[in-house]
Amino acid sequence: MRLSKILAQAGLASRRGAEALLEAGRVTVNGAVRLEPGAQADPATDLIALDGQRVGAREAHAYVLLHKPRGYVTSLRDPEGRPVVTDLLPPGAPRLFPVGRLDYDAEGLLLLTNDGELTNRLLHPRYEIPRVYEVEVERHVGPVDLDRWRRGVVLPDGPALPSAVRILKHGRGSTWLSVTFREGRYREVKRYCKALGHPVMRL
Repeated sequence: MRLSKILAQAGLASRRGAEALLEAGRVTVNGAVRLEPGAQADPATDLIALDGQRVGAREAHAYVLLHKPRGYVTSLRDPEGRPVVTDLLPPGAPRLFPVGRLDYDAEGLLLLTNDGELTNRLLHPRYEIPRVYEVEVERHVGPVDLDRWRRGVVLPDGPALPSAVRILKHGRGSTWLSVTFREGRYREVKRYCKALGHPVMRL
């Protein structure tokens, strides 16, 4: 079995995260460092360790759907000392990892799990899992504007092309939109809206 899969099943990282652990030289098999992403091992007979700590048997999977409020970082720890989403879990909860991320000032549904296989399926670009955002932007956006929104924009790191855009409602000097992307790039929604001349007020 691939080492990356063993680490993911043990709840230590996603498949892609496990490959990064291997490349960093943090994983050993029977005392020997294994660096190659395709390295194989047998969890029943081999002694597998991460940072010198033995990797145990497959951990029971746990899943938490959490409404992340604004003012929390989507991470396990924050170097600036801000609250993180795992602070919202009850005492005694298993070690869980957020799937994807929401900005510090954003709110919405967030999945936390120790299921590395599921995390990989949800996050890897080849699966094109839709991500739906409800966003309030400055100024009025009308039906005649939607063609321009649906054509997308070119950002410094490549095109930002939504798979769906629709108007939800209008406020006083603002518009609520539903925007769907099939990728999860850094602050993509905010940068996309700003490039169209409608900075985000709430996400």
